[in-house]
Amino acid sequence: MNTTLLGRNVLIVGAGPVGLALAIELGHRGISCLLIERNDRVGYAPRAKTTNVRTREHFRRWGIADTLKAASPLGTDYPSNVVFCTRLAGPEITRFENAFYCAPGRNPLYSEHSQWVPQYTVEEVMRAHAETLAGVEIRFRHELKTFEQDGQRVRAVVRDLERGRDFDVEADYLVGADGARSLVRELIGAKLEGTYGLSRNYNVVFRAPGLAQAHAHGPAIMYWQVNGDAPSLIGPMDRGDKWFFMPTGIREGYKLDPADAPALIRQATGIDLPYEVLSTDEWVASRFLGDKYRDRRVFLAGDACHLHPPFGGYGMNMGVADGVDLGWKLAAVLQGWGGSRLLDSYERERRRVHDMVLDEAVMNHSMLSNQLWQAGLDADSDAGAALRREAGARIQTAKIREFATLGVVKGYRYEDSPVIVPDGSPAPGHDFLNYVPSSRPGGIAPHVWMHDGSSLYDHFGPGFTLIASKDAPSAAVEQVRLQAHNAGVPLTVIQPNEAGVAELYPRRFTLVRPDQHVAWRGDAWPHATVALFEQVSGRANAFVPVAVAA
Repeated sequence: MNTTLLGRNVLIVGAGPVGLALAIELGHRGISCLLIERNDRVGYAPRAKTTNVRTREHFRRWGIADTLKAASPLGTDYPSNVVFCTRLAGPEITRFENAFYCAPGRNPLYSEHSQWVPQYTVEEVMRAHAETLAGVEIRFRHELKTFEQDGQRVRAVVRDLERGRDFDVEADYLVGADGARSLVRELIGAKLEGTYGLSRNYNVVFRAPGLAQAHAHGPAIMYWQVNGDAPSLIGPMDRGDKWFFMPTGIREGYKLDPADAPALIRQATGIDLPYEVLSTDEWVASRFLGDKYRDRRVFLAGDACHLHPPFGGYGMNMGVADGVDLGWKLAAVLQGWGGSRLLDSYERERRRVHDMVLDEAVMNHSMLSNQLWQAGLDADSDAGAALRREAGARIQTAKIREFATLGVVKGYRYEDSPVIVPDGSPAPGHDFLNYVPSSRPGGIAPHVWMHDGSSLYDHFGPGFTLIASKDAPSAAVEQVRLQAHNAGVPLTVIQPNEAGVAELYPRRFTLVRPDQHVAWRGDAWPHATVALFEQVSGRANAFVPVAVAA
């Protein structure tokens, strides 16, 4: 007979970055959760290496941005350059500097710069923080077997792989953050729809003392090797001379034996060193989106509901954002101030973002080193130099979309959300490159550096935040506080003095959600047939203003 483990609000399956982000978001909001993971620790594979601006802004909110910065194996001052060359020992074709916005220092557009750091390091920082939060429990070597649900609870069977026995877990909600082969997805009858097999590739992790000094291209996070022998990416990954090597566009039927990998690395780089192969992993680039993200009390997040090629560094970061979005909404419902439409908005908001990012990733995947190679590109001649100039111009035009993407990272918006109140202003067009901050409802609240050195985001509360202009009448501000109190919605009110805030928040009142997206804005706080707080907290169908307060 199975034993029963009671008292968990949320059961999370999968302790990768997505599950950890969800657990941290819940833990910070006082919601109990059990996070189970079939492996014996986080962070086996290198996988993602870019923790982008938006993810690190969440880390700042959680108080661990500096912890991740300190854990960076290459150091935050290491240049995030991307070099295109024929091979490490060959001539350069072109380069991108400060790819992904990793350069330290203050930028007015964001509160945290990106960071080039292995995913297993990110996961370890997240795990250590999650374990400090009351109500968060992580159990490794535990896997989900099955579950059933009714209108009130989810009852799951979990196996303790160490002891070889099953036990029952009851929770209010279950979230599958269990990756591409998600059991939770299978159990709710969801399917991935899209295109399999855009390309076959390998990821090789190896140790190579002296490789960084054996070429003339200088430090970079990635070297795209454009040659006819082994088109590939290569770059430093961790301390101890640990590198990654990624041959791309492998032909069907080819298998890379670990014993043959050193020879392939020598062929690709043109540098003869003793290469110690630590792991090899075949992966297939595909574009998939789940046909549904939810069945009643069970949700999907991360790779369980979306998969795409890794070019652009979106995957892990998009999954973390899933965890944040779902986390604050589950917490609001469990705490009694969020309604059912808040949970309905999870798929409605995130699916559009996923679809857009999948398109970006597929576009980036369409030009790899394989497509860039042409005979004579590596020739030490005037003709070879001319070919490299032509190829460099093509690369600069096409690949800026992969390495300079703030318009995607911070410019996405939640249009047509049931818990966002539109103000009638036209939606800006999609621009992958240029992020134009706007307090228009649905977008991420614009960032501002305050005169005391803090970020505007640092002043936001854990619930909703009202940004009131300096000239907002005190009576109107108190009315908002009273309405929030009566609605049971947590609200922080701030009235910044900085001119930069007034420029980016031109309306007298701007209401910001717990995830830093703008929910509503206006020049006067409305009376309504259905209260504004009722809609943004998911407890009402529509917001209908009938009068305004002075």
